[in-house]
Amino acid sequence: MLSRDALSKNTEDFLKLANETLSKQTQSGEKDLEGKKELINQTLDAMKTDLQNVQKLVTNFERDREQKFGELTNQLKNTAMQTGKLQETTHQLREALASTKARGQWGERMAEDVLRFAGFVEGINYLKQKALETTGTRPDYTFLLPQGLRVNMDVKFSLDNYRRYLEEDGETDKRKYKSQFLRDVRGRIKEVTTRDYINPAENTVDYVIMFIPNEQVYAFINENDSKILDVALKNKVIICSPLTLYAILAVIRQAVDNFNLEKTAAQMLSLFGTFHKQWELFIESFEKIGKRLEDTQKEYNKLTSTRRNQLERPLRQIEDLRKQKGIPAEQPLIEGSAAPEETTDETPVHDTD
Repeated sequence: MLSRDALSKNTEDFLKLANETLSKQTQSGEKDLEGKKELINQTLDAMKTDLQNVQKLVTNFERDREQKFGELTNQLKNTAMQTGKLQETTHQLREALASTKARGQWGERMAEDVLRFAGFVEGINYLKQKALETTGTRPDYTFLLPQGLRVNMDVKFSLDNYRRYLEEDGETDKRKYKSQFLRDVRGRIKEVTTRDYINPAENTVDYVIMFIPNEQVYAFINENDSKILDVALKNKVIICSPLTLYAILAVIRQAVDNFNLEKTAAQMLSLFGTFHKQWELFIESFEKIGKRLEDTQKEYNKLTSTRRNQLERPLRQIEDLRKQKGIPAEQPLIEGSAAPEETTDETPVHDTD
């Protein structure tokens, strides 16, 4: 019976202690739970803010992407338009190069651009399509040099095989068209020499200019045929591109300017010789006038000294005789002459009575 009471009391004490402990743990757990809940809420708020920022960034990125995509679309459209125009221009250029007349006009246009840039004026520095008087040959351009000399230039140039070379994809055909084009260039050199562009009767120099209206074609010729320039010079033909033509025109312009300067200097020397001769005559005449003035001065000095004294000596003797004779000074020396009346400033008073 005592053991049961003791066990019951111990059980109650144990339950009471367990309840107290559980209550304390529950309160502590609730506090920890509140703290963790608050921490979770703060974390969720931060995540919400970050998500909002990400959302804004995505929205801005999407807007920027649409703008960039629109700009890219416009650029692609413009590029397509420019490509279409370039293809059209290339097609027109290909057709132009296929025509001999069009090639000649294109070469003339390129040459005229270079001439204009170099400051050449038609009719003053060069002549265009001017027929030679002795042969009737009509060079494309004739440049006027000092002392009446002239140099002719031909601008017509065949580019058919060069165009085929560019359009061909096969290596065999490309080599064939390249060889044909280089033969065309050599043939053109010989053809130019047979047109009487070098003609002493027309007062031309011993060379003629052959114009190639494209720098790329000019470089292609020199790269693939290193002896062609020597062949041209041997035939007295100067091959030039737009750039080298400008250099040639600069040399011609400098030669003309030097000749005009030399001519002007010769005229100035001639005028200086004439001036020197006239200056010597002027000095000679001036010295003569000076000598005459000197002689006049001497004669004047004689008149004012020796001659005056010789003239005044009889007058003094006459004056001495007059004084010796007591002749008044106002009495006339020549008999019968009237004595001069004395004039006074006083006006005579007449009696009116």
